[in-house]
Amino acid sequence: MYKIKEVADMVGISVRTLHHYDEIGLLKPESITQAGYRLYTEKNLEKLQQILFFKELDFDLKTIKEILDDPDFDRKRALELHRQLLIKKRDRLNKIIECVENTIESAERGIKMSKENMFNAFDMSEIEKYQKKYAEETKQKYGHTNAYKESMEKTSKYTKNDWSDIMQKASEIYIEIASLMDRSPDDEDVQRAVKKWRQYITDNFYNCTVDIFRGLGELYVSDERFKNNIDKIKEGLAEFLSEAIKIYCDK
Repeated sequence: MYKIKEVADMVGISVRTLHHYDEIGLLKPESITQAGYRLYTEKNLEKLQQILFFKELDFDLKTIKEILDDPDFDRKRALELHRQLLIKKRDRLNKIIECVENTIESAERGIKMSKENMFNAFDMSEIEKYQKKYAEETKQKYGHTNAYKESMEKTSKYTKNDWSDIMQKASEIYIEIASLMDRSPDDEDVQRAVKKWRQYITDNFYNCTVDIFRGLGELYVSDERFKNNIDKIKEGLAEFLSEAIKIYCDK
């Protein structure tokens, strides 16, 4: 058993943070002594590690609690998904480090860097591609319908921070659905997550009617761009999501 101060020192977080996790039910100590000392076990430490992994990926505490409270939460699978996402973060950091090193070398040698080399590490093209992807998929399926116009009106006002938040939320929902792939697509929790995905589209892009949602589900497997992008989260996720959406829309 570890006292709360020992855990805080071991992990590098504050006692106050652990108190907060206890208060909101995110990480309860194994027991509390008569003197009021919180005691933690190895199992508690494993859960704390998982919480910190999710925080590193910018998940909010409410979402982390919902995921960890799921009785079917698969720690090993979640760790693998974390690994994949952290690799993407690492690759971006490596590009920034390389850019810094090149800038230092350029300054020392008096060589002028090209604009491309100066800014490619800070390229926001992924966000722009994300925006373009949704614009294209809507236009492809529905042309200049109200849904398309609504999407363009909404997305044209988004800032870089808005797009960052939107992409993060999409990743969270994808990961949630991926964690349920060992179940049937008609499973209650899977269908609940699919409903959340439909609401996400409505909130951020356009009114996602059942017909539109059905079309998107088909597009996720028929268009290699979207299939490959979704399968980056977990192999087979696009097909699983597509089938789950079909079941959702058939109800």
